Amino acid sequence: MGSKNKLRRFKENETFSNVFQPTRDELVNSNFNLKNCWRTQVFKNDNPLVLELGCGKGEYSVALAKKYPNKNFIGIDIKGARFWRGAKTAIEEEISNVAFLRTQIELIDHAFAENEVDEIWITFPDPQIKYKRTKHRMTNATFLQRYKTILKPEGVVNLKTDSEFMHGYTLGLLHGAGHEVLYANHNVYRQEGSPEEVTSIQTFYESQYLEQNKPITYIRFKIK
Repeated sequence: MGSKNKLRRFKENETFSNVFQPTRDELVNSNFNLKNCWRTQVFKNDNPLVLELGCGKGEYSVALAKKYPNKNFIGIDIKGARFWRGAKTAIEEEISNVAFLRTQIELIDHAFAENEVDEIWITFPDPQIKYKRTKHRMTNATFLQRYKTILKPEGVVNLKTDSEFMHGYTLGLLHGAGHEVLYANHNVYRQEGSPEEVTSIQTFYESQYLEQNKPITYIRFKIK
């Protein structure tokens, strides 16, 4: 994507009513006025709140919002030029139960209050295979603690990835730490009885992986 195109998207994001871009200082210094107020101020209802972390173009968040009109969805990514597409689609199609937040995932517990979130989706994250990059892996112990803080006691996390490494790493970590694995499958499209919400929505890249016969893995778990 050219820099002109990026700039245009950044500008357009600023005009979108469904895009929120707090500064790092606002979040860290607890000056973000939507923390604990997402339902009342943004969605104007009391429906469950679901986050997609590292939402990319926002297509999964938008598809979930269409499929589940009685839930509120927030796609989160630091790359606003990417989720511009999802935000624009939601406005054009008048999908009012999805919004987008531009921030780093490590600041998630500054953007949402304790027990504010019902569910988290992590879709196709960078597996960060190099050992030294473990700290950036989105299912490492530090990140799980951040998710636990903002999730309700019965809240769940979904991990959908094409990386068997990420799948195995996460399963091992969950079992080792005594978290509750509700469902795990290393090839959801080949297994009968896979959860419908996992197989009925595909990102652009996911459909490409499937054309290449690349298995898509899935874990649903609770953080203890």
